[in-house]
Amino acid sequence: MKKHWMGNALSILLLGVGLAVWVALPWFGVLVVAVAIALWLAVTRSGRLALAATRIGIASLPQRWGASSVIVVGIAGVVGVLVAMLAMGEGFQATLNSTGDDSTAIVLRGGSQAETNSVITRDQVPLLSTLPGVAKDAQGRALISPELSQVVNVASRADGTDVNAQFRGVGEMAWAVHDKMKIIEGRRFNTGLREIVVGKGAQAQFQGLEIGRTLTLGNQAWTVVGVFASGDAHESELWTDAETLAATYQRSAWQSISVRTEGKAGFEQFKAAVAGDPRLKLDVETTRAYYAKQGGGLSTLISVLGTVIGTIMAIGAVFGALNTMYAAVATRAREIATMRAIGFRGLPVVTAVMLETMLLALLGGLLGGAVAWAIFNGYSVSTIGSNFSQVVFQFKVSPELLWSGLKWALGIGLVGGLFPALRAARLPITTALRDG
Repeated sequence: MKKHWMGNALSILLLGVGLAVWVALPWFGVLVVAVAIALWLAVTRSGRLALAATRIGIASLPQRWGASSVIVVGIAGVVGVLVAMLAMGEGFQATLNSTGDDSTAIVLRGGSQAETNSVITRDQVPLLSTLPGVAKDAQGRALISPELSQVVNVASRADGTDVNAQFRGVGEMAWAVHDKMKIIEGRRFNTGLREIVVGKGAQAQFQGLEIGRTLTLGNQAWTVVGVFASGDAHESELWTDAETLAATYQRSAWQSISVRTEGKAGFEQFKAAVAGDPRLKLDVETTRAYYAKQGGGLSTLISVLGTVIGTIMAIGAVFGALNTMYAAVATRAREIATMRAIGFRGLPVVTAVMLETMLLALLGGLLGGAVAWAIFNGYSVSTIGSNFSQVVFQFKVSPELLWSGLKWALGIGLVGGLFPALRAARLPITTALRDG
């Protein structure tokens, strides 16, 4: 009995390792495996017998479609959930990766990991504007924007509950520094007035951000005068004049400074100049690197959570496939025994049952991927970012995720069909013919 349990445990362990290797296999590895199987089926006698047995099994599927649909629907559910979860993480990270570029610098207090815990005194701004590498506009003014970030409560459009949004105060050069920002409705805010422009994503997710509406923030009334689009994380924000925001929330210092540099070379020059000035205890990195780093932890968490949930559902789908294929083998016992009696060996029979299960798994994988793409690709949601405010982003169902989901489906089919296939090959011919 002990040896029996150890053997079963070892078999399950090997199957788990094999499934993990299969899911991690790159596309060319899958292609090599598929070509090898196709050649074996086409060239060898056992392969041709396996194909013949598979055709017989597939021909009887309409009579067993109710039971077989359990495999298809179960695996479709696994693939749909897995792809949707991973698409959420990929969409969130893609939004942050697209924020900023390699020629725009963000300056924070030394040692600060985010804007929320950074403080930069006002007297440091003129020093930064004179450093080499800083880009200038046509009038010779440094493209530098001192900024504040305030978390405020707004109402969610989905259910009306209060959620956090980022209220950003920017300098007068902000539109030149953040050159992705384009006003698509209304106009820009005026300096010195309590006027707001809102991101397109924020307007879609939060209530009361239509042009002309008034919001009460910091015990003051603010008027929405415009909507901007940027295609990145800034679309989740509300923007206003930095000095007005500072006066409202009694801020005497800045939290970050965005600087447009003269290309990548200019960024390196500017960063070196900041590091070499003892008066400036500041950290400099590109805005692309900063925002990509901000979402790394959450994106990883979403991906790990999606994989764990997918694995749990996959185990359930494997048991569903096992039950279905065991029942299919039992109902086809006489048919399988007849094939073995007329010359079909164990290997062709095992292969036929496995191919039938893999076909059903393939259908489930394609169905699950199609449903995930149709429902979730481009679906807009928001989640808490590193600064404790909502970041609006879209699910991204990429071809890579669909391919990964398909491999999961085939792996589930492989594991779910193996033991029933072995049982079919070991059926005593005389017993099966007599009982059938």
